Amino acid sequence: MPSVTAARRALTAGLTVTLALALTAACQNGLGNRADAPATAVSPAPGPPHGGTPPTGPGGRVACTPEMLRFHAGAPPRTAHRMLLTVTNYGYRTCDFAAQGYPLLHFGDGRHRAVPVIGDSRPRAVVRLAPNRSAYATVRTGTAGGRHHTAGPAGRPIAQFGMALNARATPVQVGLDGRTPVRVDPPAARVTYWQPSREAALKW
Repeated sequence: MPSVTAARRALTAGLTVTLALALTAACQNGLGNRADAPATAVSPAPGPPHGGTPPTGPGGRVACTPEMLRFHAGAPPRTAHRMLLTVTNYGYRTCDFAAQGYPLLHFGDGRHRAVPVIGDSRPRAVVRLAPNRSAYATVRTGTAGGRHHTAGPAGRPIAQFGMALNARATPVQVGLDGRTPVRVDPPAARVTYWQPSREAALKW
């Protein structure tokens, strides 16, 4: 019979060979895991929203597009007959509203013309949005003492509306914060140009 010492030497040699084979397999598959462990896929770096490149204009400027923006709308507290529209750039490039200086709003089925703009609200410079920055527009939903106080078609509550960033774009639906309806008189409604601050928008 082999001695106890010889048996231990044989066992040690066998373990050494097994360990060497396992390390070799791990090196061959490029992982520090076992050879039979599944490889972990590495996701590519995130690209522009929807995988596209924002359109550029003269001077390499980037026009703001719906894919780059988040929209919020609601009635500011203690402000009658007004609605505040907010857009935030969640992309990675600065964009602007040079092509269309104010939002094109549609209250209804979109077949009617967009809400007219308040001409005097045009800012001194084109509004540009850096990443994570916001722009604002005030919507006059009617006139004080006007028909918007009625429950008829001229003064109906809305919880969402259509908005386009230019005349060629299909309007996107913007829901009001909290889905709290705002009463709007479409013929009397007006909208400002995009403003660089909330304070500038609420002046109108």
